[in-house]
Amino acid sequence: MRRLKWLYPGMKIKRWIFTSGSGVLLVAIGSIVWMLKGFTGSRIIGISVVVLGSLIVIYGMKRMLKSFVAVFLPQREKELVDIMYHYRQLEKGPKVVVIGGGTGLSTILHGLKEHTSNITAIVTVADDGGSSGRLREQFDILPPGDIRNCLVALADAEPLMQELFQFRFGDESELKGHSFGNLFITAMCKVTGDFEKAIKESSKVLAIRGSVIPSTFEKVKLVAEYQNGQKATGETKIAKQNAPIKRVYLDPLHCKASKESFEAIGEADIIILGPGSLYTSIIPNLLVDGITEKIAESKAQKVYICNVMTQAGETDNYTASDHMNAIIAHTRPDIINYCVVNTGKVLKELLKKYEEEGAYPVVADSDKITENGYNVIEGDVVNIQNYVRHDARKLSKIIIDLTLKTKGKKISID
Repeated sequence: MRRLKWLYPGMKIKRWIFTSGSGVLLVAIGSIVWMLKGFTGSRIIGISVVVLGSLIVIYGMKRMLKSFVAVFLPQREKELVDIMYHYRQLEKGPKVVVIGGGTGLSTILHGLKEHTSNITAIVTVADDGGSSGRLREQFDILPPGDIRNCLVALADAEPLMQELFQFRFGDESELKGHSFGNLFITAMCKVTGDFEKAIKESSKVLAIRGSVIPSTFEKVKLVAEYQNGQKATGETKIAKQNAPIKRVYLDPLHCKASKESFEAIGEADIIILGPGSLYTSIIPNLLVDGITEKIAESKAQKVYICNVMTQAGETDNYTASDHMNAIIAHTRPDIINYCVVNTGKVLKELLKKYEEEGAYPVVADSDKITENGYNVIEGDVVNIQNYVRHDARKLSKIIIDLTLKTKGKKISID
């Protein structure tokens, strides 16, 4: 009975089914006439009927498709061709793996999704502060905050849906500090019984371009050891010690990497580290068992995007080469091929605001990096509208250009 509903009045579909059917019938008749050798002019008449039937089939199918689009995409019916073309172009884009966490990771994802849908964001799960930390402790789940930011950054959903996921409850509510997206992922985790499934289902809701994967599904804590011998456990406590960091490590020391992260790294055309907090967003992913080795083994280009500003309590007085050296000290030298450093200027007004927080522009000491055998890409990649952050559009252009050049192709992206 359900199949017969296609023929119900008001469906605006059966007329086009009959139209296409009539076209198919004409094609069949034309083919038969064309094969009648004893009939004068059979070939011309047959071909004419086949062409007419084909045109009727095409017209019927076109109108049938339009009826479907009018239901599922009522506001974007006229954009259908552009949407389909753009989607197919994105499918052909390079396979990009971005590793990190925090706002830095979501910033670069915003730019990359305009060039390819083959994006995998590998995200740290060591966050223990704010809404994520509270939900982690209350519900015994992985922190959803960084994952939520990446999902929203890759979303192809309507802007209202993106705003909804980023909505944060105010002080007047018992939910103060929580974002709706964090609560949604938490609820989805409880409904599905699995954090991995929760991410996949949330990805469908937001119709994201690409995928978001935790570097590990194990519950880990980040521990920092300082040069003065002291230690701090927990991401939120690390920057508060105001002492130079000697190294960071995960507790437990050995945690299993997610299967999907290995697969994505193995298939990648280019692997991006950062941008983001050096010790609390980037390096924690590389400490998960096997990830560093998998990156080093990959034939893809490996690019580290150095931060624009230092981070108080974490990278005080660090130059670009200091950032590189910290990553290498925690991993191995062949984990990076290129380093992207900012040479753009920051407005004095913004610099004053950051100086109050103990943050300063990272010095681009490119010579030291090249002396160590690494390639450097210099450029104005900073966005200084309200905050000093990387410009997603400029960064994505550099990455896509580099990927295509290494494949023997050349492209110009406006």
